[in-house]
Amino acid sequence: MAVRAVRGAVQLEQDDAGHMSEQVGALLRAVLERNGLTPDDLISIWFTATPDLHSDFPAVAARRLGIVDVPLICAQELDIEGAMPRVVRVLAHIETDRPRAEIAHVYLGAAAALRKDIAQ
Repeated sequence: MAVRAVRGAVQLEQDDAGHMSEQVGALLRAVLERNGLTPDDLISIWFTATPDLHSDFPAVAARRLGIVDVPLICAQELDIEGAMPRVVRVLAHIETDRPRAEIAHVYLGAAAALRKDIAQ
């Protein structure tokens, strides 16, 4: 079993706690589903949010999905002029037998423009 990292992001339509929980939850479910993972395969998850998001912690969505015994942390993205607004990014460390080349990174909706080099 190897330790791998999975990346992902989603752009929110608005800075609202319910909307954030819904969208980050969808991102986490997609990361798990596309990589054949369960919460037991998670080691830790880093969340970052752009500086324009203030309504809630992205990690709340993970807890609402039942991911309760995995270390989570939230941080703020760099405030770069011209960067995409209202984005939550995820870096999940996982245990998997999949080779690195088979890890599915997940960029939902408009956030797909952040990583055009990764097939969605």
